[in-house]
Amino acid sequence: MSDVNTSPVSQELRAPRRLNTRVFAIAALAVAGAALLAITAGGIGQNLVYYWGPTELHAAGPRAIGATIRLGGVVAPGSIKQGQGVSGVEFEVMDQKGATVHVKCSGVPPQMFREHIGVVVEGTMTKDGHFAGNRLMVSHGNDYKAPGEGDKVDVRKMIEAAQASEGAKPAK
Repeated sequence: MSDVNTSPVSQELRAPRRLNTRVFAIAALAVAGAALLAITAGGIGQNLVYYWGPTELHAAGPRAIGATIRLGGVVAPGSIKQGQGVSGVEFEVMDQKGATVHVKCSGVPPQMFREHIGVVVEGTMTKDGHFAGNRLMVSHGNDYKAPGEGDKVDVRKMIEAAQASEGAKPAK
């Protein structure tokens, strides 16, 4: 004889238990999905950071005011004005289409910051019409090649290259 009870009565007692388990699993998945949807939809708008150039920033108009934006472009020639002390700088960012945005950035600018260099400024557009930056990053090439062991280093050539990258005229 077998110990397993396969009578129709025992199968009827197990059926509601399986139904309850399935209902519970479906309800739990539905609640988890709803919670994920609520978190995603509710908080994503506040955490978006747009990457725009000056042309896109001007096209956005009032939508840009107060939004967190990464403004990308090139520092316009002759536009850099140092703030009082060591921190703070004002400059114009321009894009390839010729559009410009006036930027007022707090904090100490990076050491490589200069005219004609690519920049990304994180901040927000103000009602006053300038871009208030709180983070300034410069874009630069990765062309450095360390001299090999035993190679002779031409110091004069290195100084001239550094001065040229800063926009200064090389000394003769």
